[in-house]
Amino acid sequence: MTDAEALMLAREATAHWTGCADLRPISHRENAVFAVDLPDACRGVLRLHRRGYQTEEAIRSELWWMDALAEAGLGVPRPQRTVDGALMAQLADGRIASVLSWVEGRPIGTGGEPLDGTPDEQMRRYASVGRAIAQLHVATDRITLPPWFSRPHWDIDGLLGAAPFWGRFWDHPAASEAEALLLQEARRYARERLSDHAAQGADQGLIHADLLRENILHDGHHARLIDFDDSGFGFRLYDLGTALAQNLEEPALDQIATGLIEGYATHRPLTDDDLAMLPVFVMLRTLASVGWTMPRLAPGDPRIRAYLNRAVRTAHAVLEGLTLFRVA
Repeated sequence: MTDAEALMLAREATAHWTGCADLRPISHRENAVFAVDLPDACRGVLRLHRRGYQTEEAIRSELWWMDALAEAGLGVPRPQRTVDGALMAQLADGRIASVLSWVEGRPIGTGGEPLDGTPDEQMRRYASVGRAIAQLHVATDRITLPPWFSRPHWDIDGLLGAAPFWGRFWDHPAASEAEALLLQEARRYARERLSDHAAQGADQGLIHADLLRENILHDGHHARLIDFDDSGFGFRLYDLGTALAQNLEEPALDQIATGLIEGYATHRPLTDDDLAMLPVFVMLRTLASVGWTMPRLAPGDPRIRAYLNRAVRTAHAVLEGLTLFRVA
């Protein structure tokens, strides 16, 4: 979908929401996203959902969950009802559109760029991220999901099965033979560790599953989570692993990890076994990201090699028992 086509569809979509106007493009990656004005001088976000990624039922479930979280007092985007009272609208071409409330704050960082602030400031910032993730998990466990609720699975099969949700990372055509063998070994090792983790009663449930820096807004005191497009059922530690994966090259990684873990533990305790598994979940995110590139990025896109290099480095470290980070 071109930018011009996205704008035309966005204009069509605004008719489904009262007072929705003044479209301003924000991004056009997985979804086409626009800032919009809403009644009572409020701002919002209009999303045109990518075709073929999430089903209509899964999108409705995502919106239902966000609505329930907002009702519980969490600072997440809240779906805005259409003129017919629905959570979403279907456009003439079959695409799904939704409108969310605006969330204040600025992204905690940008992927591929150094984080700003001193190590202590980064630790405090990530402590607020850890608290926000834990609050999300706690609030979710108090919600009774409707019987029709449907989201993808970030479980063992969803991450490491024959057809992972984001793709067969070990089969990436850009990987060398040696890299492919390492990724296959990482897959085998991770599956073994996850099976043991699950057998010991691992904490599982609905997770955000995409806690990149760009999806974490910070207002100087609190972190707020946005973009639930990839959310699903999985291991709760995957959310923490994802939050750390972009920071593997940060000089203050130890402080960042310490803040994240301590912040999370203020609302949801972590066991020694959980802490021992966290590097595996960091690795799992780097592996999944390699799979993500396969249907989305053109051959030669520099992000492919960057993601492969990160996955290879992380897999090597985890398989060799090297320390990814230390918690103070």
